[in-house]
Amino acid sequence: MTEGIDFDFADAAAVAERRDEVVAAVESHAGRIARELALLQGGDYGQRAFDTARGTWTLKYEGGALQYLRFEGRGDSETYVVSTKRSPDPEALATAMTDYEAFVESYNDHVDSLSGVLDDVSTDFPDPRSTDAVVSERDRVVNRIREVCDEMAVQLHRYDGTDYGTFATTVSGTRWELKRDVDRASYLRVGGEGGTYLLSQYEPPAAPDVRRLVGEFEGFVRAYNDHVEGLESDLDGVSF
Repeated sequence: MTEGIDFDFADAAAVAERRDEVVAAVESHAGRIARELALLQGGDYGQRAFDTARGTWTLKYEGGALQYLRFEGRGDSETYVVSTKRSPDPEALATAMTDYEAFVESYNDHVDSLSGVLDDVSTDFPDPRSTDAVVSERDRVVNRIREVCDEMAVQLHRYDGTDYGTFATTVSGTRWELKRDVDRASYLRVGGEGGTYLLSQYEPPAAPDVRRLVGEFEGFVRAYNDHVEGLESDLDGVSF
């Protein structure tokens, strides 16, 4: 049906090429603004809107690089001047570009408005108080707890004859569990899974936790002693 049809049609290549040139120039220029905004706002990810007389420009950046630059005109028209998904319509791009200089001026005004904003901020901060005394006292108490628990581990290892084991009991309604590795305490945990580690291979407990639990530790030791006494009574009367 198309035989004999000989109509001329416009070649869009030149328009698309010019459109791509403009977008590339804007992407390069607005990319510099994106990097400056990332520095100013203190993060690699973010966005900011800039108002002009004709509309609103929104610039989004990720990793400090421009992701998109969107222009929303007062007539509710929306154009992604720069986008990772598609190129803008040439006519819409032309309309947005008539306001691009105003966008840059709005950005510059934003930066200027922050000039000197920290001039009156004092950096004469009080000296932070040292935790040396608290840490030293915490370590003194924890080291003594470790000494006692290590001795328990030695005795349990002698009795059980295994390289790994646990001793658990309840003190004032709370579960206490001592885990040993051969003849050394691996951890002392209070409160079951998700509880507080008074002893650990990884980090010391917080001082308030030590203060809160150290009074119950004596009850834990007494429960251990009762356990050992029970083991001794189990063998009473055994003869050969």
